[in-house]
Amino acid sequence: MNTTISNSTLKASIKSAGAELFSLKDNQNKEYIWEGNPDFWGKHSPILFPIVGTLKNNTYTANGNEYQLSRHGFARDMEFQLVEKTENSAVFSLQSNEETLKKYPFKFELQLIYTLENTSLKIEYVVINKGDSKMPFSIGAHPAIALPESFESYSFKFEKEESLKYNLLENDLISNKTETLKTTENVVPLHYKLFENDALVFKTLESNSLTILENSKPYVQVDFEDFPSLGIWTKDQAPFICIEPWFGYSDTADNSGDLFKKEGILTLEADQTFHSQFSIKIL
Repeated sequence: MNTTISNSTLKASIKSAGAELFSLKDNQNKEYIWEGNPDFWGKHSPILFPIVGTLKNNTYTANGNEYQLSRHGFARDMEFQLVEKTENSAVFSLQSNEETLKKYPFKFELQLIYTLENTSLKIEYVVINKGDSKMPFSIGAHPAIALPESFESYSFKFEKEESLKYNLLENDLISNKTETLKTTENVVPLHYKLFENDALVFKTLESNSLTILENSKPYVQVDFEDFPSLGIWTKDQAPFICIEPWFGYSDTADNSGDLFKKEGILTLEADQTFHSQFSIKIL
């Protein structure tokens, strides 16, 4: 089932499957979200929960028991309930169940709240610990912005001048190898070679936003003030770029496997609620 929300400038459509945004159009009907062609990548903007990235051997332990979780967790593959809708907003909910408890032994509710405000789509994440003990989790976004021009026509402008050091992935895990993006006045030209080792993973950034420029003109801005980490990713020759605000990232090769001790993990006390948001602004 699909849900569409709109205001005077934008229209957004979300699937109940994974509560996944799959379309964001302006009032000229221009599409800003990747179409999901499976020849490149069959998704649009999946939610990453209760982990971000890959676990070592796709395995973790919690409270002495071992569990299996595939890359980026299970929320993106599950059916969410639409629990509230207005003309310009929609709230989706996923509750833990028998199936999730086998992979992740914690009771939770995950809400995704989509709201259109002027030329922005705000996406809020609410995580509620419904159990009676601490709950470890990560959460992240993975929106793919459509790039209708040639890939090299685009560049990034980071909000702040900073050393853009990122960690390289090896076998889908975070390695200790780092590289630094070269910038000119905070701008990084896009080319596919940047992604030959998979995603760029920034554990920390000073910038709270990143602007995609099309032929040097502002195109789309992603604001991620609430999120400490950022992934940037595309596939070779694919006409999209993913700007991914994260809490957490893949395991390191020397990780103990204990989810509570995982680098970048969040811990939520019983009956507590976590809240974060980011936005996609059409420029």
